[in-house]
Amino acid sequence: MVKQIFSHKIVLLLLLSLLLMIPVHAIMELNRERQAYRSQAINSIMASSSGPQRLLGPVLVQPYTRAVTVEQDGKRFERKLQLYRYLLPEQLDVRASMEVTPRKLGIYQAQVYHTRLSLSGRLPADLDGKTLVSGEPDLTVDGADPALVPGRPYLSLVLSDARGISSVPELQLGEQRIPFAPGALLGDGLAGIHAPLATLPNEDGRFHIELDLLGMDQLEVVPLGQDSKLNLAGNWPHPNFLGDFLPGSRTLTASGFDASWQSSWFATDMESRFNRMMRGGGEPLPSFSVSLVQPVDHYQQNERAAKYALLFIGLTFLSFFMFELLKGLRVHPIQYALVGMGLAIFYLVLLALTEHLGFAWAYLVASLASVLLNGFYLSHVLGGPKQGMGFAALLGLVYAILFGLLQAEETALLLGALLLFAILALVMGLTRKLDWYGVMGNPPPSPAPDQES
Repeated sequence: MVKQIFSHKIVLLLLLSLLLMIPVHAIMELNRERQAYRSQAINSIMASSSGPQRLLGPVLVQPYTRAVTVEQDGKRFERKLQLYRYLLPEQLDVRASMEVTPRKLGIYQAQVYHTRLSLSGRLPADLDGKTLVSGEPDLTVDGADPALVPGRPYLSLVLSDARGISSVPELQLGEQRIPFAPGALLGDGLAGIHAPLATLPNEDGRFHIELDLLGMDQLEVVPLGQDSKLNLAGNWPHPNFLGDFLPGSRTLTASGFDASWQSSWFATDMESRFNRMMRGGGEPLPSFSVSLVQPVDHYQQNERAAKYALLFIGLTFLSFFMFELLKGLRVHPIQYALVGMGLAIFYLVLLALTEHLGFAWAYLVASLASVLLNGFYLSHVLGGPKQGMGFAALLGLVYAILFGLLQAEETALLLGALLLFAILALVMGLTRKLDWYGVMGNPPPSPAPDQES
């Protein structure tokens, strides 16, 4: 009879541990749902301001027209073909200062920035050797064709979200000052601005542009120049440097960051890649990039914490079971279930508090609430406040270990493996003298009789 009770309880506890994964899984789904709400809130902020910015330019464009004769349905007619030569800067030096201001919508926030960009460098003046690009990729036209009629050149600056331009910029080209006009005029679907020029730049080709730009979360600068540099300073202490190039130097402080990039056409093959892009093909152009991320994704940490739920509940039930064996107590399965539900609700309380207090403070409050609740309840279940508080202290230690695992992303697997090994060693040490046959109600097997006797 004792053996049956013992065996049935083990099976029941295993089943109960698996059943408690149902509410934990529902809490994980709720966590993903809250993540989706946050994305919707960020998209709402982006819709009313401006989104991540990608700056491409300046590009000097020399347009041409050419009359061609085409035949269709047996009829011949003449139309004008539009062609372009694109001249990328010989030197491009971008200096930017970024001021980041978190903007909230309800309990969610996004990083909105105002950037003052100073672009300077030198434009080429010679069209010789520059590829002639047609608006029709399958059509090839000789660049020396005398039928080509040059149009008015312009300087183009492409932005991913032109709504971020907070003031009308001006191009300083030599002694000239030319205001920009709306529209990048650089292929289909590319937003931005352009500055119309009377003629191509002279041999000096020096330019300077001051641009006030609003954006959100991310800023990218495409290194178009034969020699390109970017220096970016900001007041956000948690930048994430992305893109195809890491900064050559960077300084991170509690009040902000300062980073510098440098690249050349030897590393990017930019002119060829740009012309392929304007023909409608090729890979995306490389960029210098920085992302203004939150230092900790609270929802991701909540999900990681919930993934340890089975281990956490299993450790608690194992501790109960060891109390039963070593102290001769009897804990009813309903009492196991109530404590298990208290452990599962911990993850719901953690998720709810995280959105208001941040993960660390939410974890502290939720774990203290769980420890006090279970300590009060177990003071009666285990036969006294001393046993209840002792078990509560053990539960608090487990919460502290779990928090350490969540913070140690790179060594979480190693620490988790060592934790399981230590628990197994502890169980084996505590039960090394336990008479399992006596616990299960069976007498130990008698030794085999001596055959010679």
